[in-house]
Order: sequence, then structure tokens, then C-alpha cells
Amino acid sequence: MQDKKESKNSTSENQTDFSDSSKENKEKQKNNKLDEKEIVSENQSVENDDNDNNIGEIEKLMEEIEKLKEEKLRVLAEMENLRKRSEKEKLDSIKYGSINLARDILSPGDNLKRALEAIPKDEKTSETFKNLIDGLNMVQREFSTILGKHGVNKIEAINSKFDHNFHQAMVEVEDDKVDEGTVVQEMQSGYTMHDRLLRPSMVAVSKKPVKKENNKKND
Repeated sequence: MQDKKESKNSTSENQTDFSDSSKENKEKQKNNKLDEKEIVSENQSVENDDNDNNIGEIEKLMEEIEKLKEEKLRVLAEMENLRKRSEKEKLDSIKYGSINLARDILSPGDNLKRALEAIPKDEKTSETFKNLIDGLNMVQREFSTILGKHGVNKIEAINSKFDHNFHQAMVEVEDDKVDEGTVVQEMQSGYTMHDRLLRPSMVAVSKKPVKKENNKKND
């Protein structure tokens, strides 16, 4: 009987030990699962932080790339403008490089013209003098031709509307036969070189005559 009691006690003890160990195992499993969850969550947070850092770095790199693109485009535009400007300056230097010489050379042409205009047309002259006049006229025509080859052209001012861009008004002349502001006389010829004014024409401009009645009232 005692053996039976002892065996019962031992089995009960074994059962209690087994239950305790199973409980401990369960608790260990729970703790292991909790640890695993914590590790997974920590890994996920680390991965999220890494992803955020990577995204931030990518955004910074993209911003730097855009800035570099803008700077490159700005440099290319400046280089293109510089190329166009230098090309224009080169063409202008070729086109207008002799503008000062052309302006100075107009004065001998003016003197030649005045000399020919001062010769009386109706006066009888010798054959030699006529030949001299013909030679001077030929020089004047050749002078105008040479100027034209270099882009220097005379401004046609007579009977044209006064234009302050090409004409310089010296006097006003009363004339009721033409519209007011018309060039009726030219004291000195004006010239252009290509599309630039070389020298303005010195002209007389028409104005409407003052009526006698107005003169009487003023008196």
C-alpha cells in the first residue's frame, strides 16, 4: 500500500514538474515571440529610416542636377549671345569701319560742287575752259560712283517731307505752292552709309504765308 501511495505521489510530482516545465516553455516561447516582434519592428524602423534617408539624398541629388542643368543652359545662352554679339561687331567693323573717312571725304566733294555751280552757264568760254569744266564734271560723277560702291548714298531731300532723322532745318521759307513742312531748298547735301546717317541735309523748309489781314491786325 505504501508503495502504491509513493508511486502516486511520484507521478503527481512528475505531473506537477511537467506542467511547470510546460508553463515555462510556453512563457519562453511567448518571450521569444515578443523578442522576435521587437526585432522585426526595430528592423522595420531601421529600414524605414534608411529609406527616408535614401529618399532625402535622392531628392538632394535631383535638386543639384536641376541646378547644374539650369547653370549649363544659362552658360550656353550667354555663350550664344556672346557669339552673336561678336559676330555683329565684326560685321559692323567691316561695314562701318571707314565711316569717319567717308565723312571727311565729303568736304572735297562739296567744294567741287560749289566750284561747278559758280561757273556761269551762259558766258562764252574758250574750248580749253570747256574741256576743263567737262573734266571736273567727270571727276564729280566718278566721286559719286566711288561713294556708292562703299555704301555712301546722297539723301534726296528736295520736295520731300521734312524728316528730322535725315534733315537739318536751317531756315523757313514762305511758300503756298507746296505743303507746309516740305523741303524746298538744299544748302548742303546729306549722305547715308548703308543704314546709318553719315551727314544730315541742311535744308530750307516751307511754311504757309502769313495773311495780310493778320499782319494788319498785328500792326
